Amino acid sequence: MVYKNLIQGSRRFSNYWWATIIFSGGLGFILSGLSSYLKINLIPFASPISLLFIPQGIVMTFYGTIGVCIGIFLWLTIVWDIGSGYNEFNKQNGKICIFRRGFPGKNRQIILNYHLEDVQSILIYIKEGLSPKRQIYLKLKNQAEIPLTRVGQPLSLAEIEDQAIQLAKFLGVIIENK
Repeated sequence: MVYKNLIQGSRRFSNYWWATIIFSGGLGFILSGLSSYLKINLIPFASPISLLFIPQGIVMTFYGTIGVCIGIFLWLTIVWDIGSGYNEFNKQNGKICIFRRGFPGKNRQIILNYHLEDVQSILIYIKEGLSPKRQIYLKLKNQAEIPLTRVGQPLSLAEIEDQAIQLAKFLGVIIENK
């Protein structure tokens, strides 16, 4: 028997939204700064040529460059689908495989392998408040805690409980609360 959980990475609507907004805003700032330098209106719906290049135009160009760089970084994390992967628990061969995608390079694929007999419990961590956290961890006998849930928007309490119960039943271990 195999229990497999797919993990969503950076390809979420909110990431598409913010990458687009930040890139567009940065591009607007760069065009405003260049318009003030060249005295040519590069933005048809505004009049940035009336800005003084020193200091407003330089500052807008600087902020625009930073915005475009951050926007490109966010788009690359979406294209590379950083953080996506799966958790696979295989009773047939007694192995656990946790796979995640990282940034390109030598460590693009993060693969963690464990034995089923090394699992002590399933750990649920719930923190409410301004930045809530609801996560499931795999607690090993050597006290290591391996996160199993995605990063970002927290799952609902019902989803966390259901996933933890299903996994604990499958592995035959207890559920702990942190």
